[in-house]
Amino acid sequence: MSGQKPVILSGMRPSGRLHLGHLAGALKNYLRYQAEGAVCHFMVADWHALTSEYAAPAAIRENSRELLLDWLAVGLDPERAVLFAQSDIPEHAELHLILSMLTPLPWAERCPTFKEQQQEVTDRDLNTYGFLGYPILQAADILLYRATHVPVGADQLPHVEMTREIARRFNFLYVPEGAPVLPEPESVLTESPRVPGIDGRKMSKSYNNAIFLADDAAAVERKVMQMYTDPQKLRADTPGQPDNCVVLALFKLYLPDAAAGVEGECRAGKRGCVACKRQLLPALQQVLDPIRKERERLAADPGRLETVFADGARRARAAAADTMVEVRKALNWRQRP
Repeated sequence: MSGQKPVILSGMRPSGRLHLGHLAGALKNYLRYQAEGAVCHFMVADWHALTSEYAAPAAIRENSRELLLDWLAVGLDPERAVLFAQSDIPEHAELHLILSMLTPLPWAERCPTFKEQQQEVTDRDLNTYGFLGYPILQAADILLYRATHVPVGADQLPHVEMTREIARRFNFLYVPEGAPVLPEPESVLTESPRVPGIDGRKMSKSYNNAIFLADDAAAVERKVMQMYTDPQKLRADTPGQPDNCVVLALFKLYLPDAAAGVEGECRAGKRGCVACKRQLLPALQQVLDPIRKERERLAADPGRLETVFADGARRARAAAADTMVEVRKALNWRQRP
């Protein structure tokens, strides 16, 4: 990403507090873009949350607050990035509606994430227009800010490609001979290490296996001591097979210089699992302690969060309104009074 400042758009669904997996993946990249001086728009994607939580929306507002707390606590700066709630910007809904008019139905139906979620989510009915159309809403989110780069994991690449196709179709239909109104964004494939939960599966709120950024020191210690290791290693002097050991995986992330030695001692029967956990624990506490303290400080001032949301909405709406002026002009519509 060279030349002019890249324009970044990324968002998270407010489904609860963030954990170490989010910190090692998306948040690390958010902080890097912010430090590099990119034009950053980070969105609390509450309308996206509604596509699956439409029957029980009460928690979305509180979860949005928790999400913003985590963002601020890890170092996202509302002076250097636009932090906003999607539903505060009505232009998202307007552009989504316009794009849904021109997007062929098979484009939405072929989305691999839509198919996977239909198969995997069995505790709610996802046969809704909103859920089918959420990739189009995602396209509106990106195009509304004329994002040049969209950081995604590999599973989200089809979504960005669909956004590019929608932008191309809009420009072909409405500005065939002029400069594109909606520029096609580029995907930025981000590094996102797999952070295992305490049971060995991918760390996830839904698996109840996560270490949250907001966990106090006692909760972190309890979870570390519960971590899955090698079930065949019953004693410290028993040679271990730590290939699927959660503790070793976290050593590689948070104590990389010690990881090889710890693995060798485990395989040689010279180290027990409790000793490994005790060595890992201070490293995790060192990462989480400043985040916890900053989070507690921010939580004590709820007016601060409302100010951040309000300022983010003001700045996001200014950019969104500029785009919608050009969209309406391309459609030969009246401008908003």
